[in-house]
Amino acid sequence: MFHVCSCKVLRRACRYLAVAVLLLAVGQGGCGPAGERRSDGPRYEVRREAGPDGTGRYYMGREIARPLTDADDAGWLERAERESVELPDRLVEALGLKPTDIVADVGAGTGYFTFRLGKKVPYGKVYAVDIDPAMLDTIRTRMAARGVRNVIPVLGEPDDPHLPAGTIDIALIVAAYHEFSHPYEMMQAIVRALKPGGRVVVVEYRGEDATIPLPSLHRMTEAQLRREMTAAGLRWRETREILPWQHFMVFEKPPTPGETGSGGIAPGNLETARR
Repeated sequence: MFHVCSCKVLRRACRYLAVAVLLLAVGQGGCGPAGERRSDGPRYEVRREAGPDGTGRYYMGREIARPLTDADDAGWLERAERESVELPDRLVEALGLKPTDIVADVGAGTGYFTFRLGKKVPYGKVYAVDIDPAMLDTIRTRMAARGVRNVIPVLGEPDDPHLPAGTIDIALIVAAYHEFSHPYEMMQAIVRALKPGGRVVVVEYRGEDATIPLPSLHRMTEAQLRREMTAAGLRWRETREILPWQHFMVFEKPPTPGETGSGGIAPGNLETARR
């Protein structure tokens, strides 16, 4: 069943933090002969010819994926197959959230993970970040219907989630990072929002596994994710293979001397963590 709709699995991310990626890619650096490489600032390379699932915009050797969209995004974000493909309850449990934690759901969409996170932090809060106002309206409607008071919808931009500095214990990014049009700038902004010792958990389909029925640009290898998160100033802590097809990778903001770190991630007791 998942194989039939494989190309739609990652459509949830299109509304998250990369809706503008195509416009940004086309608008940077002018035009040139087919295949020409040109500079898009010091960190990005733009090529006139893009791959079938790409934007022609490259970061650290990786082509940024083209968002997969359709008018039925909300339905796909809530489809029943996600329970078996992404194991959302296992994922959230593995975060080891404390009741008072401050969490950012970056690329919240309809709130598929947001409300699960909210239940784990009854005395904390969840910032639900998205660049699509319609998705945030859906979250607000559900908040009202469910009487949820600890979720804060936040309208972000492709290079800034607009989170308050130094406040976040854990930022969660599920199947969205590979489509960020400005991954370095976005991650820098997220790092600024973290408390010292705060964590970023990135969940992406495994780029190493060619049997996963998804376009290659919509999967990422552990090595590439580690390089890109390190460039943003994060420190890799562990990778847990606790999900069927996705990496569960934990990074942290190194505390400065004398500062107390944030809360920890639950021990990797579901399956063996790789360090």
